[in-house]
Amino acid sequence: MLKKKIEDILNAQVEKEGYSSNLYLAMATWTEANGYGGIAKWFYAQAEEERLHMLKFIHYINEKGGHAIVPVFNAPPKDYSDIHTMFEEVLKHEEYITQSINDIVGMAIDERDFTTQSWIQWFVNEQIEEEAQVREILDKLRLLGKENLYLFDRDIMTLRAANAAADAGE
Repeated sequence: MLKKKIEDILNAQVEKEGYSSNLYLAMATWTEANGYGGIAKWFYAQAEEERLHMLKFIHYINEKGGHAIVPVFNAPPKDYSDIHTMFEEVLKHEEYITQSINDIVGMAIDERDFTTQSWIQWFVNEQIEEEAQVREILDKLRLLGKENLYLFDRDIMTLRAANAAADAGE
């Protein structure tokens, strides 16, 4: 059985993961509408991944005897100034999610909930990968400049596939 504090912080994370999914979905639709089909595919894949993260939290809460709550999600922004700024916002958002995961780890330690502490480690590792991937994208965007996005748009899914293959080999 989950302690109330743990159940509450995990349910708060359900909201954050669901918002993340909607945020990346909004970014996908903006990029697609603005002619960046490759970047849109990357964001659609990210949106689905975040939805799956939300479901992991929901299932864990319920499996541990808690009650997962699916909240109302705030609407993400609809418009973005440019691709560079968008990915800078993605990095800030992923850093926010990392801090939120770290807060769960801290509370699990404080509450001596070793099961949750063990379970949440998957998300700790996932956030390392998420931040690293976005930093790599930002590095590539800086190298390209603001006017040379055609090849980046074409190749971004290759970057995602290469990172996934590297992760599978670990």
